[in-house]
Amino acid sequence: MKVGVIGCGTMGSGIAQIASTSSCAVKVYDVNAEALEKSKIKLDKILARLIEKGRIDLGEKNRIESNISYVNDLADLSDSDLVIEAIVENKDIKKKVFAELESLVSDNCILASNTSSLSITSIAAACKKPERFIGIHFFNPAPLMKLVEIIPAIQTSPDCTQRSLEIIQSWGKQTVLAKDTPGFIVNKVARPFYSEALRIFEEGITKQNPPEAFATIDWAMTELGGFRMGPSTLMDFIGNDINYTVTETVWKSFYYDPKYKPAFTQKRLSEAGYHGRKSGRGYYQYGENAVKAEANKDDCLGQEIVDRIIIMLINEAADTLHFNIASMEDIDKAMTTGVNYPKGLFKWADEIGIDECVSRMDTLYEYYHEDRYRCCPLLRDMSKK
Repeated sequence: MKVGVIGCGTMGSGIAQIASTSSCAVKVYDVNAEALEKSKIKLDKILARLIEKGRIDLGEKNRIESNISYVNDLADLSDSDLVIEAIVENKDIKKKVFAELESLVSDNCILASNTSSLSITSIAAACKKPERFIGIHFFNPAPLMKLVEIIPAIQTSPDCTQRSLEIIQSWGKQTVLAKDTPGFIVNKVARPFYSEALRIFEEGITKQNPPEAFATIDWAMTELGGFRMGPSTLMDFIGNDINYTVTETVWKSFYYDPKYKPAFTQKRLSEAGYHGRKSGRGYYQYGENAVKAEANKDDCLGQEIVDRIIIMLINEAADTLHFNIASMEDIDKAMTTGVNYPKGLFKWADEIGIDECVSRMDTLYEYYHEDRYRCCPLLRDMSKK
């Protein structure tokens, strides 16, 4: 199979590595020849490390690299069976690229975008044959993360969707099917993990100043909640600029629904250039002289934090099912394999008890009287059954 990848950044290079490992003939396209060379060198280093770790041998390294070629003429992708775009998150730029690409490839070629938040339907509208356009959203780092979200546009044909599922599954990935709505599954359902943690901080519930307040929330979510990373640590890892932009995009795309309203704390950090690890400072400071923030390891306070964030996540998962964005099975799979949640949110809801989940949401709403805390109708219906 012949695969084209547009963009040789971290995500594009990762997708190329996955496809070439699965014996596809891959062409990586970028207008920047220097960036292409850097991508080639980076892949060589990644594969060399895999040899050092005993994951692959030299023969496998050579095979993977021989399957990839680097090109700076879009016409070189003309013989592709599948082209995946992984460039800047700008809808107009993506539309322009696909409008040009469509005239070069065959009618059977699948065109896909790796966008994490933009409308697949809108991008597809730039094509003369939108029925062969689809969203194929990998998670970073693509070679390591198991999950891939498959997002048909409203124009996408069933055949295109099925072929896309089969191709990505043949690459060893776990797929979930999502309706083309803002954030798809993972970036929609995960919003409360960040936003509610920031709300808890802004309300001063921990009775601490930053960064100790952030450390307490992170401690609660990892030690008591079972998550691999706390919200602040994860936002610093992702990048506050990126995480804030996704939150803002989802909020605006859902017509300013208060459930997704961004936090001023994150906005100010982004404005200050405190983007997290990559800038040396975010919720925490990084570097040789950075002092580790000490959490308040109070179990009662910690459990209060965990219970509040978890119920908001469960409510968002129920909302995602309520609007038929994805199946219950795919929502739980997405959150456990896409962002490594300790368990599926519907499984978590069953363990807590649906009646208790509804009660916790109602308690929050009665206290705040904000639509942010409205209980999902489906969750309430489930409690009656």
